[in-house]
Amino acid sequence: MVGDSGGQAPPDATELKRRRKSPRLSGAGGAAQAEEAEAEPGPGGAAAANEHPFGSPDSLTRPPIRACRSAGSPLTSFLPEQPKKEKAYDSEEPKKPTGRQLDSDTLLKESKADFIERRKEHRSSASPNRIKSRDWLLTGKQSQPLAKSGGGLQSVFHKGWILLLVILLIAIPLLWVLWSGLPRFLDATLSSRDIQILQAFRAQMRKLKNTYQSQDPNLWKRTNIFLEKHLSASHLHLEPAVLLFTAGQEAEKALKCLSNEIADAFAFSQNATAIKINGADKAILDSDIVKQEVDDELSSGFKGGKKVAVVHRFELLPAGSTLIFYKYCDHENAAFKDVALLLTVLLDEQSLRKSLTLQEVEEKVRDFLWAKFTSSDAPRSYKKMDTDKLSGLWSRISHLVLPVWPEKGLPVEGCT
Repeated sequence: MVGDSGGQAPPDATELKRRRKSPRLSGAGGAAQAEEAEAEPGPGGAAAANEHPFGSPDSLTRPPIRACRSAGSPLTSFLPEQPKKEKAYDSEEPKKPTGRQLDSDTLLKESKADFIERRKEHRSSASPNRIKSRDWLLTGKQSQPLAKSGGGLQSVFHKGWILLLVILLIAIPLLWVLWSGLPRFLDATLSSRDIQILQAFRAQMRKLKNTYQSQDPNLWKRTNIFLEKHLSASHLHLEPAVLLFTAGQEAEKALKCLSNEIADAFAFSQNATAIKINGADKAILDSDIVKQEVDDELSSGFKGGKKVAVVHRFELLPAGSTLIFYKYCDHENAAFKDVALLLTVLLDEQSLRKSLTLQEVEEKVRDFLWAKFTSSDAPRSYKKMDTDKLSGLWSRISHLVLPVWPEKGLPVEGCT
């Protein structure tokens, strides 16, 4: 025993207890190992003491990480497999760190420092990208509602135009169908008597159209529409129908005959007769007398069931007498609202150009009546005409002004 241990007595219990202390303790562990090195002058003891004057590597570094590392850890490829460390009480002497253990510890430190350095570099290089990606996400989230709202407005605008186009495509044909079928629709809603009246009037107007073939188509169209409104007994009449026909000197006969026959057609459809007043017969009479005569004829005729009156040569009536037509042609307060009045005006000029529009014809008749009924030497009294009274009269008799062209083949005396 003495030779095997190098001539040293075996350690006592106190020495064993001191040796069992953990080598991880700093300071005390190093001092204990230094004393051990001095107490054990074995073959390698002096060399170890000289090689590590400040203590063993175990007292200065962490013990190497061995089996606790996972298989996927990058450190496992650098660490050699280490034998398990035996407990201090299983051997008589604590094992000294070998050169292989020193290399493993140094390699562990270097790999740990390299791993930390690489992680820092990775974080520093990745941080700008993360900031950019985060900014992109934020800006994308902020611009997404704007893009959605802009797209929504554009979509609503586009749908609005499509809807408007569809409505127009549907409404235009529908309006055309309704307009073309309006007479038949009105006939369907009228009573049987009203239908008979309309049919009789249209038949008479077709005959007149075949006889007076030189007239403007607008004359027939507008006259039919205007007078048919007053042929229905069930229709609410708010004002009388007032038409004014005019012509040049060459169409005097056509003017008289056509106005008479239209009035007769209107009256015939209602089993009645027309009131006819000739202004030429009253031209030299006093205006008050003419006014009273016209009032009596119109009032008695309409009260007797007549539905239409024609006044020829309206421009030849005394100026003051024409004020009686306030009573019969007013828009709101006419004495008879379910009747028609046809007035004729023969102009001084020889002919009317067919190129004139209806507006131009109306202005020509107005200027002619202004010159006829108002003059510089006419007294401004109630019995006479002045500008204000004529303006009021014109607004009541100019509902519809239509020109009449001369016709060939009319008889010299009377009208067919």
